[in-house]
Amino acid sequence: MILEHEIPNGSKLYFGASAKVKRRIENVASEILDANGYQEIVTPIFSYHQHLSIADKRQLISVNDAQNNALSLRADSTIDVVRIIEKRLGSNTEHKKWFYIQPVVTYPTTEQYQVGVEFMGEKKLSSVLGLTMSIFEKLDVKPLTQISNIKIPELLVEMFETLSIDDFKHINIDKFISLKVEWLTKLVYLQYAHQVDEVMAIAPEQIVQELQKMKNLCNDIKCDNTVLAPMYYAKMLYYDEVFFRCIQGNEVFARGGRYKNGDLTSVGFAIYTDAVCEAIINNTNSEQSS
Repeated sequence: MILEHEIPNGSKLYFGASAKVKRRIENVASEILDANGYQEIVTPIFSYHQHLSIADKRQLISVNDAQNNALSLRADSTIDVVRIIEKRLGSNTEHKKWFYIQPVVTYPTTEQYQVGVEFMGEKKLSSVLGLTMSIFEKLDVKPLTQISNIKIPELLVEMFETLSIDDFKHINIDKFISLKVEWLTKLVYLQYAHQVDEVMAIAPEQIVQELQKMKNLCNDIKCDNTVLAPMYYAKMLYYDEVFFRCIQGNEVFARGGRYKNGDLTSVGFAIYTDAVCEAIINNTNSEQSS
């Protein structure tokens, strides 16, 4: 029996203090983004194109429209934002900097509130990573920034027949080390920007090129609380190069990267409002009890 007060597992309920914190996160983000030339967009909750951005189709909540065409609830905002700007609003606007504040939902009943940014036609990832850090700084939240490059796992799979993408999805360190390749072992243990040159000195040229992109991003943002994770593989379909995560413990506060939609290269990020909200509330409670 489902009791009257129950809500579906994975859905969100904000009230009182938590609703106030959530609204503050959204207000701080919107003020910073507006000041940096970003305009807001709110996309439909229903979409025909979610399968283009979700790696695991089982995460989609699927329905049908009046003509029995398959569609799904919004499980990711990036593809729909870019598609709508390009295909539907393209003749009415030349604006390239957009942000959204809206939830996504995944099967069976999981809701996730997000603040997201898409800088269409931009290739420099530091332009949006810097905004992410500015928002967290204003909120007095200090996550660790992890920088990765999706091309490195892909190149390593091409170079070593015994490796597969699943090894990177599951971070199979023992398998990487067992290959007994000096530069690969150093790559596994690479964490900080000052260690990059040592790996680049002995790594193959293809790997050197991708490590240089990670190093450049570190230099551009000039943030001390940053680590490198070249063996980490993103779960999203559209990242095609350098990407980042802002993490605290086991929680991901934000994720962003460079991606392509057709011929258009863009950069963007999403801040996961629920995780940030919980961290702020926990910090406040800890300060009050101490």
